[in-house]
Amino acid sequence: MDVTDAPDRGRYEVHQDGRLLGFADYVRREGVITFTHTEVLPEAAGTGAAAALARASLDDARARGERVRPLCPYYARFVERHPEYQDLVVGDRALKHP
Repeated sequence: MDVTDAPDRGRYEVHQDGRLLGFADYVRREGVITFTHTEVLPEAAGTGAAAALARASLDDARARGERVRPLCPYYARFVERHPEYQDLVVGDRALKHP
């Protein structure tokens, strides 16, 4: 699976063999990327496309020095389940751990 940033469409896209499997919409502003919606096409359900999309886009945010606001429920759950990304989160979705 290949994940690419499509800034002209305001989303990351995941493809396999040239076929779009899904996307994650975002808004970038002042060093923060806000993920608003994630969608995986029905034929790609259960393939790991959403996880590949989240992992690659969060890794890209880290490389760019951006913070993340996971308004999308999928991204919020993904970050909760993957502590290696929790340090990126800002705002009211920031996770608090002892």
